[in-house]
Amino acid sequence: MRFITQTKPYQLKNYRFMLVASVLLISILGVLVVGSASPERQNSQILGVVLGVIAMVVVSLIDYSWVLNFYWIFYIINVVLLVATELFGVTVNNARRWLNLGFVQFQTSDLSKIILILFYAKFFSEHRDDLNTPRTIITSVLLLIPTLILLLRQPNLSTTICISLVFCAIYYSAGLSYKFIGTVLAIVIPAAVIFLSIVVQPNQPFLRDYQQTRILAWLNPEEYASDEAYQQMNSIMAIGSGQLTGKGLNNNTTTSVKNGNYISEPQTDFIFAIVGEELGFVGCCIVIGLLLLIVIQCILVGIKAQDLAGQIVCCGVAALIGFQSFINIGVATGVLPNTGIPLPFVSYGLTSLVCMYASIGFVLNIGLQPKKYQ
Repeated sequence: MRFITQTKPYQLKNYRFMLVASVLLISILGVLVVGSASPERQNSQILGVVLGVIAMVVVSLIDYSWVLNFYWIFYIINVVLLVATELFGVTVNNARRWLNLGFVQFQTSDLSKIILILFYAKFFSEHRDDLNTPRTIITSVLLLIPTLILLLRQPNLSTTICISLVFCAIYYSAGLSYKFIGTVLAIVIPAAVIFLSIVVQPNQPFLRDYQQTRILAWLNPEEYASDEAYQQMNSIMAIGSGQLTGKGLNNNTTTSVKNGNYISEPQTDFIFAIVGEELGFVGCCIVIGLLLLIVIQCILVGIKAQDLAGQIVCCGVAALIGFQSFINIGVATGVLPNTGIPLPFVSYGLTSLVCMYASIGFVLNIGLQPKKYQ
């Protein structure tokens, strides 16, 4: 059975329905958890899933090779949107991350993630023969810097870190030499240790006061139990109180951390705490398992991609979902310092949902055009 778009004929047997099913299952779970954490936002989350599914299906039927031809246009659009956010963005909780176009308000950083994956997929495939030359390495880093600076100015440190990690992952998948990777690690690891030792000192020049306080609270949670570490300690308490099977969605338990309003914005950054408290260890394992399954399926599609660009896109999407999930869950469990980033397909947020679904759409299209073995 074949179905045809404006660009290419595809075979339905190559459509990755397992990937679609995994994404839908975790999204449904997200709708239920968001509805329990913030009932008034559940309908909006359902709308986000519906719009996301539409975006995923549409994108999955558009030839990704054709889309990547406009990679420089995408890059310019990304920078323009981030600059517009800097100049005219909507400020919420002392962060200017949203751009209001009148008919829609969205978080530009979510769009930046997928745009940069597409841009570097084409950029690295165009430079595959000179990928490890100093000129290509320096150029690729310089092209990333404007986005990172604009994100830091919002401020949005968590997304800056996530995008940097995704960039490293896709450069590695493109064919970056192990010799260069070893050299970078030999420099970066000691530099990171020195940086961490400096930023915990008074009057350090690198981080804002609230960012430094979050690191200090992470290192010494007991000393900041009443302020900066308050959220994370309550989150850990909520996850632990769920025990094996949790207290149930929409429960009225008076001992519930959520019901006591001890966690602010539980539908976004600390949604995993709600999963742990209300669905227990079993629910946490299901969420982590589904996210891991999605990441693995993206990688498997990339392995069979017809070209390097397709491989990089799949790797980038897998890395984005994996790193973002790790950061969100790491914050909720106290493994990482407190920094806000949504849990893919679970946290509340229309922009994040639609962008994540669109990224899965690109992976599905790559899967529809597998490598032809002789």
